[in-house]
Amino acid sequence: MYNHPKQLIAVDCIIFGFENDELKLLVFERWIEPHKGKLSLLGGLVNPDESVTNAAKRVLNQISGLDDIYMEMVDVFSEVNRDSGGRVISVAYYALLEINEQNKQLIEKNSAKWISLLKHPKLILDHNEMLEKAIEKLRIKASYDLIGEHLLPRKFTLLQLRKLYNAIFNKEFDPGNFRKKVLSLNALQQLPEKDTNESKRGAFYYRFRKRKTNSTLQQIFKI
Repeated sequence: MYNHPKQLIAVDCIIFGFENDELKLLVFERWIEPHKGKLSLLGGLVNPDESVTNAAKRVLNQISGLDDIYMEMVDVFSEVNRDSGGRVISVAYYALLEINEQNKQLIEKNSAKWISLLKHPKLILDHNEMLEKAIEKLRIKASYDLIGEHLLPRKFTLLQLRKLYNAIFNKEFDPGNFRKKVLSLNALQQLPEKDTNESKRGAFYYRFRKRKTNSTLQQIFKI
């Protein structure tokens, strides 16, 4: 029998959404000490009967009601004194979630809220470090594979897609070059419908084709 000090394993989820041309983060205000009233990522301890990945899926399901949320592991955070409540090792995941009225209601019911990343939120513990690494991972993915199907509505315009990329990379992409690059990837299907809110002529809606993740590992956008 090993006589080893008790260590807890937790998961923390950096959940990104996109709304009003801004990249947003899902957080909640802690209602108990320590760190009462401060902003925190969504997470929890790993149960004895589940894997770390399944624990993260459980947290995401509880907050959104969905089972198929896109997520990727960010890193393991294991500094000895990272949590004042005890020795807790956390595995962080980032997730992409479309913001809509249905999940908004469930999210609010769970006392969580969306905040803009432009406000540089101050989070508890090492959650800001987790956030920074998650943004870096998201940018790397977006630079090698056209993303958006997990953050945008089912049908969207190229302007909406470009604004998403502007928000992810925190810079303005040239409209003409962006359009040319995106359409050359053959990842989008143009729909016969138009959005007449963007211009008098209207802008065609697009949707993502069924496809495999880009396996060529050729960079399509510079970080």
